[in-house]
Amino acid sequence: MESDALAARLGAVYPELPPGERAIARVILDDYPFAALGSLRSLAERAGVSPPTASRLVGRLGFAGFADFQAAVREGARDADRSRLREFVTRPPDTGQAAEDLRAGLEGTLAAMTGPLLDAVATRLAEAGGVWALGGPLSELAADYLVRQLAGLRPGARRVPETPPARARALLDLGPSDVVVAYDFRRYSPDTARFVRAARGRGARLILVTDAWESPLADEAEVLVRLPREAAGPIAPLTHEIAVTELVLVATASRLDASQRLADLDALTRDLSSDP
Repeated sequence: MESDALAARLGAVYPELPPGERAIARVILDDYPFAALGSLRSLAERAGVSPPTASRLVGRLGFAGFADFQAAVREGARDADRSRLREFVTRPPDTGQAAEDLRAGLEGTLAAMTGPLLDAVATRLAEAGGVWALGGPLSELAADYLVRQLAGLRPGARRVPETPPARARALLDLGPSDVVVAYDFRRYSPDTARFVRAARGRGARLILVTDAWESPLADEAEVLVRLPREAAGPIAPLTHEIAVTELVLVATASRLDASQRLADLDALTRDLSSDP
């Protein structure tokens, strides 16, 4: 991912880019550096934009042309690889720094979950006819956690099933009173996008939890929870997703009278766990 200065620079300018150039940046950052090393036309096709749009992004970054941009990508990737190798050979992993980075990133994530944004999410989860949650290969764990906890607070909280036939059956029951909660991070999940767009076609509303570069589903979202760049990385995102989910659950619980439901749940759990 952001393995060198050029990738970091692209991530830094991302929020100010127009939509077409954002699409190009998402493709590059999602598969960096490899996505940048094919032809300009193939890069544009992957992003669903025109080659001139890709050229404008390259020019915005200060390069005379696409060939110069690719040369910088190659050189940056080589430098980053050499730097990582030197660090690995000469210095053991700094677990203290890793913990500090994770702590700082988590603080940024929680700060990004402002009061109005949290209120918007919690209100929709409390008032929806039904709530369906899904995620990608790793973020599905956050979706599962949301549903497990939310089901104790209110009826109609479900995980989106895995297989296409089961998802099709789920879509039959979706309508305008329902909310879909999607967790979608780089690499963005095509399966998640297909289900969300089908659900939106049936009138369901979308709460999207995504990263700083934004899932392609961002334009579909009624409420967008956009985690900061500090949440990027191969492990940290799940920590941030769970933290945000905890905040959402607490805020949702404050809007529901779930005391009797929770008491019934405890009693049923004891009954099912007891020996005959």
